[in-house]
Order: sequence, then C-alpha cells, then structure tokens
Amino acid sequence: MDGFGAEFHSNCLEREKGETLKRPKGSRAFFLGAGLPPSCWCSISCTRLPYSFTFPFYRLKHFLRLLCLLLAPVLGAQAGTTPVDSAALFKAKVDSLNASFRYQTGTIKLGKDLGSLSVPKDMRFLDAEQSKRVLTKIWGNPETAAEDVQGMLFPLDKGPVSENNWAFVVSYEPMGYVKDDDAEDINYDDLLKDMQEEIREGNAARREAGYAGMELLGWAVPPHYDKATHALHWAKKLQFDNNAAPTLNYDVRLLGRKGVLSLNAVADPIQLGLVESQIPAVVKGTDFAQGLRYADFDPKLDEVAAYSIGGLVAGKVLAKVGALAVIAKFGKAILLVLLKGWKFILLALGAGWSFIRRFFTGRGKEDAEPTLALDEAAADGNPPTEM
Repeated sequence: MDGFGAEFHSNCLEREKGETLKRPKGSRAFFLGAGLPPSCWCSISCTRLPYSFTFPFYRLKHFLRLLCLLLAPVLGAQAGTTPVDSAALFKAKVDSLNASFRYQTGTIKLGKDLGSLSVPKDMRFLDAEQSKRVLTKIWGNPETAAEDVQGMLFPLDKGPVSENNWAFVVSYEPMGYVKDDDAEDINYDDLLKDMQEEIREGNAARREAGYAGMELLGWAVPPHYDKATHALHWAKKLQFDNNAAPTLNYDVRLLGRKGVLSLNAVADPIQLGLVESQIPAVVKGTDFAQGLRYADFDPKLDEVAAYSIGGLVAGKVLAKVGALAVIAKFGKAILLVLLKGWKFILLALGAGWSFIRRFFTGRGKEDAEPTLALDEAAADGNPPTEM
C-alpha cells in the first residue's frame, strides 16, 4: 500500500518469541551483544552463512560489513607483535568517518526550486547526496527508500556515527494539495485506536519480511495543527519487539501547494526535549518557494491529495518509509555495539577472523547447514558464553 512518514526505533538483532535455532555439534560461537541490554544479545555460530540464508535478524550482513570496516585497522595491528591502543585506533576510525562529511550552514536551497531552509545556529545541514549515503551505506537503508530525501539536520556536536546522535531527516512527498478543513473535527483518541489496531494487524507481515513487530503505545505529543503556518505536529510512543525501552517518533508536516515537506526527528525518547527545542526554529526557517506555498493552490490546475489532515497522522506509515526508519535506527544500534562493546568484540573477531573471511567469500570446508545460536541466557540477564 502507498504511504509516507517514518517509524524509528533503537532495537537491534531481533528474533521471534519462542524461536530457537540449533547450531551444529562442534561449532563455536562468539558474542556480539556487549554493551547492549539483554534483549539485544545474540551469538553467532562460526559456520559459513551463505548470502541466501534468512533468519529473524535483519541486516546481519550489513552489521558485519560495517564491523569489519571499522575494526580493520585494529585487527591488522593485532596481527603484529607491537602492542597497540585498540580503543584509540577504533575511535580514530569513527572520528575519520564523521569528519568525511561536508556540512553547510546559512540558507539552503531545497530541491529544484522547491523551497529553502534556514539552518538554526546550533545545527548544520548535510546535503541530499551525503544524506542518502548516510541512510543507505551507513545506516543500511535501501536505495529506493531515500529517493525523496532533501537532506539532514544534525546538531553541531553530532555526526552520522556519533554516539547518542540525533537528526532531522528532511524529505518531500509530492502527494498533492492536502485539505486541512477536517483538522478541528478529528477525534484523535479514536484515530489512535484505529492506528493501534492497524499496526497490530500488520505485524505478521512485518515479521515475515524480517522487520520488528511494533505496538503504538500512545501519543508522546498529541496531534495539533497550526493553521497559520499550515504545519501539522505529532509524536508517537512506540514499542518494538525485544526492546525494553519505548521509541520516540516526532513528525512535522509542512503543507504546500503540490505536496508536503516532512521534518522527521530521529531521536531517542530521552531526547524529546532537545527535539522540541529545535522545532520552532526549524519550522520557521523552512519555506516553500513562491508559487508553491499552500495559499498558491489553484483548484482548476492542481491535484488534491488522497489524504486529509487525519490521513497524514494515520499515515499508512508502515509502507514505503517504514522499512527505511527501522533500518536507520538499526544502523545507529550497530554503532552503539561498536562504541560500547569494542573490547569484547575484538576478542571475538580475533578468534573468529577466518569465519568472517568465509562469510564474505563463501569459501570454507564446512558443509553443515547455516545456523544461528540464540542464547536463552538473555532471558535471565546472563550474557552468553562460548559454546
């Protein structure tokens, strides 16, 4: 189904409830959950996993590619005889990746004469090309999911792979003119119940596709529409499978003549205050070009969107961009593993480097079926050990 909007969450490496996958006798496993809560623990058997292998974890291969990219200097140094500061090498790699991006400040042109964005003084703008690199190459999103992205706004002290980072994803949906005449008539409590039911009904398909199931807990910020600025605000509190902490998804939609500009805050729930403090400046500084503003609508020439204000909030958000959002936050979770759990991971990779090589090359002596060991120790709070 068609849709727009985004759901972001911080869960990672998930599995279906009650599912246990056996590993072959004699195989060995290493732990990739250091630094994460027990709900995110997992261990991976050192047998070859071909590219066609599917399992409840999503984007595992992307995880290992990024892991190897960031830890390559460390593993190379370990092969020598001279002791090295692995933490310093790893931090240098992360800092180098963050420093590779080129930001802009001041007034930014959006799209091809679409409009402009005045960057708040304590933020910086990443252009569309680099933002697509972040969303697809670093955060692991599909190319098609980033097609409408105009750029991203980051705090001055945060980058795409910084710990505890957050950002606004700026995108444009050319859906047509959204009528706002129902804004004051919507019962958002009833709408919330409808959305909760729709999400529950869609979870089976999401899990089958390899994404986390979710539950809409309620409004973090109830929907409200500013008729003077034609801006729709709302924030949802979401709970994802195997993630103890709820997730915040803060949305702002700016209505225009031919479509909607989306300012979607990607943040952790504890950062709600930071997000809200920036929204007035971001909204005030974002404007459609002359002729594309909401007031420029011509009913004789322009297409009317299939969605009204209520439709924007309900959003059918689990369609196209829903997958983007999940993987984007998974990408951040990957970096959390790397930044907080590097000591344990280094030991594991040092022992299992031949597994990593076979994993990517497809070469190895083992003929056993690919397996994944899911430690039941996660249920009682004890980290998995070597098996």
